[in-house]
Amino acid sequence: MERRRRDLHAAWLQWAAVRPSAAAVLALVAALVGGVVSVVAADRTGLIGGRSETVFISGSGAALPVEREIEAPSTARPLLGNGFDPAEIFSRRSRGVVTVYAYFDGRPPAQHAAQGSGFLVSREGYVLTSAHVVTTAGEGEGIPDAADRVFVAFRDGDRIPATVVGWDVYDDVGVLKVDSAAHAIEPVPLGDSAGVVVGEPVAALGSPFGNENSLAVGVVSATRRSIDSLTSEYTVANAIQTDAPITHGNSGGPLFDARGRVIGINAQIRSESGQAEGVGFAIPINAAKRSFAQLVRNGRVAYAYVGINAEDLTPTIARRFGYRVERGAVIASVVPDSPGARAGLRGGNENRRLNGVEFRYGGDVVVRIGQQAVGSADDLVRVVSERLAPGQVVHFTVFRKGERLVMPVRLGERPRRPKLDR
Repeated sequence: MERRRRDLHAAWLQWAAVRPSAAAVLALVAALVGGVVSVVAADRTGLIGGRSETVFISGSGAALPVEREIEAPSTARPLLGNGFDPAEIFSRRSRGVVTVYAYFDGRPPAQHAAQGSGFLVSREGYVLTSAHVVTTAGEGEGIPDAADRVFVAFRDGDRIPATVVGWDVYDDVGVLKVDSAAHAIEPVPLGDSAGVVVGEPVAALGSPFGNENSLAVGVVSATRRSIDSLTSEYTVANAIQTDAPITHGNSGGPLFDARGRVIGINAQIRSESGQAEGVGFAIPINAAKRSFAQLVRNGRVAYAYVGINAEDLTPTIARRFGYRVERGAVIASVVPDSPGARAGLRGGNENRRLNGVEFRYGGDVVVRIGQQAVGSADDLVRVVSERLAPGQVVHFTVFRKGERLVMPVRLGERPRRPKLDR
């Protein structure tokens, strides 16, 4: 049995790629007050509605089919044994981890290079990394551009060119491809991030500060975190939090579980000092699988869009304001002419305060989308962004003034910039 629930190896894990043009440190504070979370994230995640240096932080189109989560066609197998053995993980997996070098010719700032990490996921030479390592995503408001030249370096020091296949600015995922005949290809196996539990040991491989083939270890501190994306104005709804300090150059590298399966792509850190200490986050590998499938198949990604801003309904709020249900996502506002508006969903009409937190009262309470239960605004985000596709018709079960309604909503495609209706 895996050593998930046994004594854990409490150590530090490192990551993050910084483009040399990185500017000032931004401090972002994620505060949860008394269980009442005003989820502004919901207006940035595809409900209403992306470079970068590795930073420290304190579109329309044809409807695409729902993508099945793919499994990398790798012959690698999970490691055997009951213990967490970082040395074995490094020995068996490091040949599938690469250092990524991206060059941006003739563009500001004065230095035009980025260095990050990545990992091979197929015998055909596909590599997963972070979008902000190999594109200008997050640098401005325009359409992101790919780096002019990209190279990957293997554990043996050999460096070969790579092609940018595509990128997902919403979940900060980039896909590269190398010539499988140019170097031996040893893909790493992908795990299931839905099964990750708090406290399990993890190992990160990558190239912090350009120091190739580096290993760091730690534990999972939390799961299902909503965090700001580095590459878009939306949020990542299901990030894996670690206790690790993240350093320049690990961005895009793999986060392994105890059996040597990738469960996340190391992505960013929240730090008040701008130094390596802070709270680290990884993009869940299940989200990266979805991005990979769409990018390889279609050359782009498409996320479903409703056009609503939601807040958490908690038992305290429900009792105080007389809601019939104790949990759900209360619609605070609806974007005009959005899929939600056309379906007849209603937002709140009155601001109230409870336990020091402002709450938008009077909107529909979403409790189910299709067959998926919704117990919070984050749940609503996860269902729409991870399980649904543009063009689908899905039924929202809501409570409106105590009455249960089932409302069909034809989903749109997430616009690149979120539209807000306050």
